[in-house]
Amino acid sequence: MRRIALAGLLAAVGIMLTGAGVRLSQSGLGCPDWPRCTATSLVAGGTSGDSLIHRWVEFGNRLVGVAVFVTAVAVWIAAWRFRPGGRRRRDLVWLASVQPAGVVAQAVLGGVVVLTKLNPVWVSVHFLLSIGLVAAAVALLVRCTEGTEPARPLVRPELRVFAFGVLAVLILMLAAGTVVTGTGPLAGAASVARYHLSLSAVTQLHADIGWLLGGLAIALALALHLTAAPARAIRLGWLLVVLLGVQGTIGYSQYFSGLPAGLVWVHVAGSTVIWVTGLLLVFTLRDRGSVTEPQEPVAEPAQPAVTG
Repeated sequence: MRRIALAGLLAAVGIMLTGAGVRLSQSGLGCPDWPRCTATSLVAGGTSGDSLIHRWVEFGNRLVGVAVFVTAVAVWIAAWRFRPGGRRRRDLVWLASVQPAGVVAQAVLGGVVVLTKLNPVWVSVHFLLSIGLVAAAVALLVRCTEGTEPARPLVRPELRVFAFGVLAVLILMLAAGTVVTGTGPLAGAASVARYHLSLSAVTQLHADIGWLLGGLAIALALALHLTAAPARAIRLGWLLVVLLGVQGTIGYSQYFSGLPAGLVWVHVAGSTVIWVTGLLLVFTLRDRGSVTEPQEPVAEPAQPAVTG
């Protein structure tokens, strides 16, 4: 179950990264129609629409979406069949249900994005829904290795609140990042609409949120270390700090080097890794016991034969 749940998480992350590749390669309108690629072709063929390479990049992302949906269905089936202790885990079934339902919602929202010619608001919503699906996949991955007991805090209550606050600021930073991309030159295609904002201003806001997040992450890691939190929580806390430092370096590098698409993609990938790390950190601050494994039936001892 854990391996299949991990596959679901990797699929959810993968479609985010391929989607970012579509936008950053200016292939967002490679398939200008939906659900067809073009008005005359279901696949990336024909002569209408954007250049052939852009059509195949966009159509390739749609094919990845199909693979992600198949994986999501497999995750749901696995959760339905998973019966530790002989009992189905309804909490896991509900979490697993989010994945195929979310992929379908993403496909519909992707159609809205295409039909509105990459309206930046819908593109931002599309990305934020993706991070929600990743969060559900992380939750399933963690919960399938836990029991069903009520959550028992492993750190002081104020530290848990602090950790959720860090996660909230991280969401704010991700949202601001979508606004930066939707304002700048890599909004998906040369002719699409942008946010009517100053690129330098929204970039500065995004950077300021990053500095705030970095300071909060350092404070959280120190607090976890000083209060003898679980070792895994401490490691994840310091890993989050390191990842934010690397992410900040990449962010400044891409801005002052003219926003090369490859470096921006690395920045998006880094954001995804930071998001997963932050989620795992929050989950390590409580415990729900262990999974009850089904027990093998115990054979009855053989009775000695009675002879008369």
